[in-house]
Amino acid sequence: MKFTDGNWLIREGFTIIPAVQLHEVEREGNALNAYVSATPLTGRADTINGVLLTAKFHAPAPGVIGVKWIHFDGVRDTGPHFELSAADDSHAVITETEEEAVLTSGNLSVRINKGSHFSFAFYRGSERITGSGFKAGAHVLDSEGKVYMREELDLTVGEYVYGLGERFTAFQKNGQVVDIWNKDGGTSSEQAYKNIPFYITNKGYGVFVNDPNGVSFEVGSEKVKKVQFSVPGQSLEYFVIDGPDPKGVLDKYTSLTGKPALPPAWTFGLWLSTSFTTNYDEATVNSFVDGMAERDLPLHVFHFDCFWMREFHWTDFKWDERVFPDPVGMLQRLKAKGLKICVWINPYIAQKSRLFAEGKERGYLVKKPNGDVWQVNLWQPGMALVDFTNPEACEWFTGYLRELVDMGVDSFKTDFGERIPVDVVYHDGSDPAKMHNYYTYLYNKVVFETLKEKLGEGEAAVFARSATTGGQKFPVHWGGDCYADYESMAESLRGGLSLGLGGFGFWSHDIGGFENTAPAHVFKRWLQFGLLSSHSRLHGSTSYRVPWAYDEESVEVTRKFTKLKAQLMPYLFGKAVEASKLGVPVMRPMLLEFPEDPTAELLDRQYMLGDALLVAPVFSEDGRVTYYLPDGRWTHLLTGKAAEGGKWYKETYDFLNLPLYVRENTILALGSNDVRPDYDYADGVELAVYSLQDGAAASRVVPNTKGEAELTVSAEREGRTLTLKAEGAGKPFAVSVHGLGEVASVQGGELADGKVKAGAFDGRTTVVITLK
Repeated sequence: MKFTDGNWLIREGFTIIPAVQLHEVEREGNALNAYVSATPLTGRADTINGVLLTAKFHAPAPGVIGVKWIHFDGVRDTGPHFELSAADDSHAVITETEEEAVLTSGNLSVRINKGSHFSFAFYRGSERITGSGFKAGAHVLDSEGKVYMREELDLTVGEYVYGLGERFTAFQKNGQVVDIWNKDGGTSSEQAYKNIPFYITNKGYGVFVNDPNGVSFEVGSEKVKKVQFSVPGQSLEYFVIDGPDPKGVLDKYTSLTGKPALPPAWTFGLWLSTSFTTNYDEATVNSFVDGMAERDLPLHVFHFDCFWMREFHWTDFKWDERVFPDPVGMLQRLKAKGLKICVWINPYIAQKSRLFAEGKERGYLVKKPNGDVWQVNLWQPGMALVDFTNPEACEWFTGYLRELVDMGVDSFKTDFGERIPVDVVYHDGSDPAKMHNYYTYLYNKVVFETLKEKLGEGEAAVFARSATTGGQKFPVHWGGDCYADYESMAESLRGGLSLGLGGFGFWSHDIGGFENTAPAHVFKRWLQFGLLSSHSRLHGSTSYRVPWAYDEESVEVTRKFTKLKAQLMPYLFGKAVEASKLGVPVMRPMLLEFPEDPTAELLDRQYMLGDALLVAPVFSEDGRVTYYLPDGRWTHLLTGKAAEGGKWYKETYDFLNLPLYVRENTILALGSNDVRPDYDYADGVELAVYSLQDGAAASRVVPNTKGEAELTVSAEREGRTLTLKAEGAGKPFAVSVHGLGEVASVQGGELADGKVKAGAFDGRTTVVITLK
């Protein structure tokens, strides 16, 4: 929200009451409280009839400093609040001089200026990274009596801002106005399904605004050297998080707001949907499933979209018996074919749903202030909302989910959750404005925890569209409604990369686009992109997404890249484990892996799949693509072609290929199974060593499907000698060497078909390879 008119004037209708002069700073345990006058203090008379703002500084974790601005502290706090980890400020150190008071948290400190012009700045060691200048913190009133709190943090020369949720606008947010307010706006607008009040910059720090309300960001858009953020109300809290690199920021941020759960290994396989408004029954479903098998297209999850339930009855959790007379038997038959089952749900209860009367009678639906059930005709006639602030309503909703899991359902697509009204009353008295964004957290939490309860730890997964801070704990998320063209394919990628910079480890999108039907060339390019994403789903609106509906080459593309993904699972699932521990996404913006490369700061049409694979999707019918390789030696995974980094490439690719490169000094774990995502990754794994430079070392952990380390390998190169050490489960593996020339001799294994077979591996072994 803009409050100023240019650099000097105040916008008409607003009054800004800024922090001007420090009166005093007090120590409260390991925290500091600064009391700041909104007018200069020249004498005792200036202390009367004025405004005294409070700025509280605390350190909830090393490398994290919180700031809370308060105008009036008597406001009743009804919640909701983001679920944050317990604060421990015992590490904090406070020092004070005549010029400043300093709170230090790890290598991050905040220095509070005691001079006549109040300000404070954040330092990484001796390096200033950002700060709040004179009059930056402020209380604001408008002509209608609404009140806000505002902060402005500095941007320096060459500083870029990223994140703020799954945003489909330009990847760098500089110059943008971003309102943190969940909306169902598709992927082609400034609106977003997943709004996260957290940004990260290329300077290696992040800022999290701890408020579920509609935070408004002006990212160099009101004042070009400031990130301004404001919230309605009498207080504003935010945290500055130092990395000191982007990965470190995400680790600390997700330690504060929650780590992503590790999805089951089966979720990484290919998902196929009925699509939205298409006609289907069990025979149709079987024609899809059997058609995939007949064409040797590995399929792992089948998804039933909205019309598994009867029209006008959404959501009632009841199979449409006119179309599915034997749902239990049908699910058993599908599961006998090796499939997991997902069904579509949402928290909106139509008036014709059997749940409506129950919810109305028991008080489980969100109400108007006068006590009526809140209803609207948008989406479903007379629909209401489940009140997830009511524990009994949560248990009621959960009971229907349990019945479906008992039938054989393995996952739920938790659609919607964005169209949440603010003129309502919640069971627990929560502020309805704050509940607008927070509603999706409670909704997805209920569903995710039900799956965990029924299926066990590590087996829960949803397919969610909306989210807010903390939603990363309930994966997987997908990008929402996109068009079937290259532009939407590119904007979807931007959204996924932005979301990943908000601590969301796992992300997907509708392969081929949701709206309309893509031309075959778009579909095939999207297949490549989709099957080189963390999760992969074929889904559409009015038409089926089976590959043979496009052309025969689409079948071939699906087969090649689905099998490639299965072979990559020992590597990919290792990256999934890393995401669950560190908050670093599986699909990574280039700047996350190459924070020192200025070119990487600008790239949004390519990404790193984990730490070792570079993917540059093709966004053109003729196959032309421009991409950038950072410094180092890169090897094309599919062709074996070597390329030098630090330069741009312009090339043309057919539909069975794309820029897919392995980074130097990499051990890539390739599995022995190309038809399933969930298998014994260590059994027969190929450890492909890529361009290990003289004097360099590399390592790789191969997990099992529970996320536990099964095989740990390391490699070192000295001259023409490559030494690889392995420790783990005692299963045979192979070693292949790429970009280093041919193998001359081997100790600890035998050479066969160009690979070193370590057949005698007994849980701990060393293989020494001498290169020609």
